[in-house]
Amino acid sequence: MAKITDRQMTAKPGISDKWLSEVAIWGHGSLVARITPSGERLFYFRYSKSSGERVTYPIGTYSRDGHEGTMTLAEAGQRAKELAGLHKTGIKDLREHFEDEETARIAARNAELARLINEKAAIDAEQARQAARKTVADLFEHWAKVDLINRKDKGAEARRMFEKDVLPFLGDLAVADVKKGHITEVTDTLLARGVNRMAKMVFSLMRQMFRFAVDRDLIEHDPSASIRKAKIGGKDTERDRVLSDDEIKLLAKKAPDAGLLVTTEAAIWIALSTCCRIGELLSARWEHVDLEQNTWLIPAENSKNGKPHSIILSDFAISHFKRVKQSNSLSPWCYPNTYITDHVCPKTVTKQLGDRQRLPEQGSMSRRSAKAQALLLPGGKWTPHDLRRTGATIMTALGVLPEVAERCLNHTEENKVKRIYQRHSYAKEMAEAWEVLGKHLSNLI
Repeated sequence: MAKITDRQMTAKPGISDKWLSEVAIWGHGSLVARITPSGERLFYFRYSKSSGERVTYPIGTYSRDGHEGTMTLAEAGQRAKELAGLHKTGIKDLREHFEDEETARIAARNAELARLINEKAAIDAEQARQAARKTVADLFEHWAKVDLINRKDKGAEARRMFEKDVLPFLGDLAVADVKKGHITEVTDTLLARGVNRMAKMVFSLMRQMFRFAVDRDLIEHDPSASIRKAKIGGKDTERDRVLSDDEIKLLAKKAPDAGLLVTTEAAIWIALSTCCRIGELLSARWEHVDLEQNTWLIPAENSKNGKPHSIILSDFAISHFKRVKQSNSLSPWCYPNTYITDHVCPKTVTKQLGDRQRLPEQGSMSRRSAKAQALLLPGGKWTPHDLRRTGATIMTALGVLPEVAERCLNHTEENKVKRIYQRHSYAKEMAEAWEVLGKHLSNLI
């Protein structure tokens, strides 16, 4: 037959393979078709190798409409012509030819893939280089959004310290250009001001920020890594300042004339009589203070260890809470800020007390209290935290068990076994301890 027809291709299958063939194209092979007993309709290109061996090379599957994955008679004929043309050029083994072509295609594809991988690596390296060119100020904002935002104060204290003591020195520097000397320049400036503890805190924050940058491949190495924290401001010393009974009496005489707000003066006595942290008091809300039931609940979000702490207020403590209530009864906070939108800054009382304990040779500070020596005591400078320590010390001196005093301080039990198995609340003993402390203070003042 000269040509295979669609009618032949769609004929009913027989009990064995049925082969159809066209005339050879230019004498270099011909299109053939096979209809199998199962109904498959397949195209082949039949040609002879130089050795004389006849090869039947598969082309594809027949479909009258040539839908996806199949071919029409016309498409099969065109493909047969292409193969005959290749055979005519001297390619005597089409199988080997196409295997070589496939190998070449795979090699080309692999080469292109390698080129794309290298190109992406170059782009990533350039992006990393550009990221490292970010300024320290940019890095701080990134750190603030990802890490500092999860802290209790949303990173407000860290931001205050950076804006005051770090960014003026390092803010415009590219992160990749920060060296050890830049960091020590910041800490040395703080040490020169005599604020050793602040220098340690700022250094710790800078180290946290640079390690954050290393974790995100913004820089390869932490520039603070080779600096020992112990070398910044010397070894930490544990404060042990405790006010004596005579000093408490003297403080009671000095406080009214120190130019303090009534609420600040009351904070001194509330902190001393409850052993609370000053930040816990300044962030307290009236909804947690019950002056009828003599209780003050410090919620978990306000306590240092993240656990709620219930204080039974002595008559002494209640009398001072009432002074605060008279001044701030319309606010939801016991110590509201100026705009009554939140509580005051936790540093407020600490600064007011510190401003009034400057030695004569230090003089007074501009825009600060003129009564720079109003609260000086014989034992030296004292802080709100020293009042907490003093209250606990008085408790144990009056016979309160150290275990109970520790509970009044809301300290976390360090012994894991005790923490797990000893579940006694000590509520009754703690109430008695606060009452004993309150009566002692009342007698002193």
